Amino acid sequence: MKNITRRNLGITLFAALGMVLVTSHAQAQTVEQFYTGKTIELIVGYPPGGSNDVYGRAVARHIGKHIPGHPQVTFRNMPGAGSILAANHIFNVAPKDGTVLGLLAATNTLDEKLGASGVKFETAKFTWIGRIAAGTNVTAMWNTSSVKTAADAFKRETTLGATGTGSTVFIYPNVLNRVLGTKFKMVMGYGGSNEAMLAMERGEVDGHSTSWEAYKSAHPDWIKDKKINIVVQYGLTRHPDLPDVPTCVELASTHEEKQILGAVVNATEIGKAILSTPSVPPDRAEALRRAFVDMTHDLEFISELEAQRVELTPMTGAKLQELVQEVGNMSPDLIQKIKAVYGND
Repeated sequence: MKNITRRNLGITLFAALGMVLVTSHAQAQTVEQFYTGKTIELIVGYPPGGSNDVYGRAVARHIGKHIPGHPQVTFRNMPGAGSILAANHIFNVAPKDGTVLGLLAATNTLDEKLGASGVKFETAKFTWIGRIAAGTNVTAMWNTSSVKTAADAFKRETTLGATGTGSTVFIYPNVLNRVLGTKFKMVMGYGGSNEAMLAMERGEVDGHSTSWEAYKSAHPDWIKDKKINIVVQYGLTRHPDLPDVPTCVELASTHEEKQILGAVVNATEIGKAILSTPSVPPDRAEALRRAFVDMTHDLEFISELEAQRVELTPMTGAKLQELVQEVGNMSPDLIQKIKAVYGND
């Protein structure tokens, strides 16, 4: 009996020593050692095509060479509910070790504050890696539409191709309808901005709201040949490319209208941002942020974005984390005002 007890005690001590050694090794492991031989998955919460897909694929091709250990980076589209599906996956399911990155809707912070259906994440708890570019959205009308300007949109009903109610392609014009009284009618069910833009070209709908970069990237000829008219842009200031197009905030006539619209479109500052899961080990989070900054100075990355005709206006992960927190700190009174106009038709 004594021999059995001693043997069991020896096994227990040996197992405990093994766990100590494993834990010690994990703690001593450098970022480079961790990422060597690893694969990082970059998830974009949108279908193929459009500016989010363009940005995500560019990051997937270039960020790995700037991360210690040079991991491979794979790419995955996970569309659904205006990227809420992908956000829930990254927040709740993906491993919390720095091997998953995401590019999601800039409006997710607002969705969370407003209690949008399906939200199972806290945006401030994501590990924000960096912003590639601000995300100015626009409403564009095909040249045959009777709506040529923002003023026309208050007088005549016009159809816009849209995807899901959680996407900015729906949210921004819908909020404009409810706050200011424009007469945009959403035609739902398109699989993404590429499909909606082609529907506009075919005459199925009069126009489409999406990012300015999506138009510049997918259809620069439409801009050059004046096949589309940009009637309003969604941002706090006018985009340099669109100095004569009013922002939605400029169309407001009261302080309350300006306050509501300004809060809704503040997501443009979050823009096209890369994030990771909550609880990424601090040394890996810092390495990912440094890699992101290095990537934005990489001439090959810059050249790819230029070839795709999309912008590069980067923001560091630390500053982005602060901005997300600011958007999430809106007053309860303002949140209630936004709730009243933000819902589905």
